[in-house]
Amino acid sequence: MIYTSVLAAVVSALAAEAIDNTSKQAWQKLYSPHNEGKVDISALGGRRSGDLSRADADCWVHARLHSQLIPRHWDVLMAKYTTHKGRKVESIGRLVPLIASAAPRLFRYKAVTAWAIPPLKGNKDGKRSTDMIVLPAEFYDINTWDAQGLNRTTYWRWKKAIEEVLEEMVDEALKASEHILMAEGVLIAEVA
Repeated sequence: MIYTSVLAAVVSALAAEAIDNTSKQAWQKLYSPHNEGKVDISALGGRRSGDLSRADADCWVHARLHSQLIPRHWDVLMAKYTTHKGRKVESIGRLVPLIASAAPRLFRYKAVTAWAIPPLKGNKDGKRSTDMIVLPAEFYDINTWDAQGLNRTTYWRWKKAIEEVLEEMVDEALKASEHILMAEGVLIAEVA
């Protein structure tokens, strides 16, 4: 399995956890996280090179990224891209204390949550037939994120600064992921 971009690999690998647990359980028996050398991903299932399933590859990439990324990089990718509700919420909780801001903790928590779980288009009442986390529209009202009653300009400045830090973390995490995936030989190198 070769991925065409870092983002495609990350999104696919993070989605694998929420899609199917059975393939991961069988696959995990074949993977040794202590293997320092390069592992040929096609050898994981003892199959011919072209027979590796997408689920196996995604699970393998998930494990490699989780074991090799630093915690804040893993958490920012999970908060932004995973579809696993519990893991997304856990990662949001771990990111909040990492954000340096003059904003109070509740504001930072809500800003990180709103960034990680943006409102769905066409979702007016906070309900939708999906397995994704859907927050009520009131959650996104920035005036409810702080009890001090400061002006909206301050709130928007805080929100923007928090989002910029999170996006910088995502960029760093994707660059670190690219190095890991290139070293593993599962990412097509871009030709300049």
